[in-house]
Amino acid sequence: MIKRFLTKLRNFWIAPLRSDISGLGVLISGIRSEIGGIRSDISGLGALIVGIHNKLLYDGRNGPYWENRRRFDDPLYLDYFGYKVYSQNDEDGIIQEIFRRVGTTNKIFVEFGVQDGLESNCHFLLFNGWRGLWIDGDENNVNRLREFFSKPLSEKRLTAINAFITTDNINKLIGEDGNVNGEIDLLSIDVDGNDYWIWEKIHCISPRVVVIEYNAKFPPPCEWVMEYDPNHIWDGSDKQGVSLKSLELLGNRLGYTLVGTNTNGVNAFFVKKELAKNLFPEPATAENLYNAWGKIFVGSGHPTKKYIGK
Repeated sequence: MIKRFLTKLRNFWIAPLRSDISGLGVLISGIRSEIGGIRSDISGLGALIVGIHNKLLYDGRNGPYWENRRRFDDPLYLDYFGYKVYSQNDEDGIIQEIFRRVGTTNKIFVEFGVQDGLESNCHFLLFNGWRGLWIDGDENNVNRLREFFSKPLSEKRLTAINAFITTDNINKLIGEDGNVNGEIDLLSIDVDGNDYWIWEKIHCISPRVVVIEYNAKFPPPCEWVMEYDPNHIWDGSDKQGVSLKSLELLGNRLGYTLVGTNTNGVNAFFVKKELAKNLFPEPATAENLYNAWGKIFVGSGHPTKKYIGK
């Protein structure tokens, strides 16, 4: 009796169930195949988009980024050499290339408007053994900076000052409070407003290279400088800073040659005229070296969490 019962159970329940499970397996296999095809289509679409982007970026004299192609093909231009380690955009690579061409002396930097220092133009220099001075007007920023960079601060390779910068106090902050005077290798200016006026007033140091932010909203030959305001704090609007053309003219007056801008249209790079020689592109004008603001090139890598230098 039990044997007959088991036979009926197998014939009426287990066999159909096995068949159903087998059919379900075929269905799952089919779904997997479809998903694989969809993934392949998405991958192909991504490759197509990248191809179109690169075509527009690098090919064709009538393409929107022909200027970038022209500069990338000419080794005198700095656009090709940009990369991001700790800088906001591709400034780290451009700074390295400038000093590869002009050499270094004392490897001293001064940078202000650094926030907490993690994403700054001189962080990578500090990592590579440079020393210098950082200034920022926000107390919370400087407190974080002192925490993140406790090692180079304790070793006296870095000095950090919390102060709101004006044309009246900048030389005291650098020369007296920061104890940096005379020739240095790099000055980086980023105060989102009075950059032009502050650079014009600095006389306690003589930087060989200057990095300074410009307002790319105003392309050359437009000359525009924000009216000086000792209490200015950037409100996020386009009323800040200075056009590249106005910086070019100021640099010439101070003895500097414009040698390039970063590809995101944020910072301009200047070198002392006697050092520039034939090492950088001509003409050394805003019209030739301007980059519009934008996220055409995006730096990659892990977010910076703390100072990990030597």
